[in-house]
Amino acid sequence: MRETPNFTGWRAAILHREDQTTERLVRQLKLFGFDVTVQWQPLDARDLPDIILVDADQGWSGLLPWKDEQAPRPLIALLGSEAPGRVAWAMGQGVAAIIAKPVASSAVYPALVLAVGIYEERRAVADKIAHLEERVRMRPLVHAAVQKIGQACHVNEEQAYGILRNCAMKKRLSMEQIAGSILGGAEPLPEAG
Repeated sequence: MRETPNFTGWRAAILHREDQTTERLVRQLKLFGFDVTVQWQPLDARDLPDIILVDADQGWSGLLPWKDEQAPRPLIALLGSEAPGRVAWAMGQGVAAIIAKPVASSAVYPALVLAVGIYEERRAVADKIAHLEERVRMRPLVHAAVQKIGQACHVNEEQAYGILRNCAMKKRLSMEQIAGSILGGAEPLPEAG
């Protein structure tokens, strides 16, 4: 993320007991255009806000509706403690930024931008990993298609791979897609040459 987001119209949930911390946060978030709710009960997984701020000093398992570090929204910890267990709890929830308590107004916007940026980077990395895992899973198809092309065209494995690659490039499809089409009979065997 290279540009700072415009938060107008975003929904924010502050999971914290109401006190001066929440009053200051609500005031700041509303200045940035957020619609803000404050609650000290678990979030509903079916209606998640755009960004979540959570009291990491008193948060508990079950407060957030996910079980691993893969927070489905940008997550900011509100932390006044240096206790390693509280920091570990926040990290285990997938926190992307921290606002120290007592909250300084000047700390809110940078934490919001940082949390959104890190969240987007994490999602991009997860998507890339999933894509690469899928390609690795499909490699046996590519190998089988290369073998089939090699036998049909009487060429070696390197030449058969080149034929498959050229076919994929001409059709603007991935090697895995073309290999699957060839093996499934939807695509005729490409010719050598």
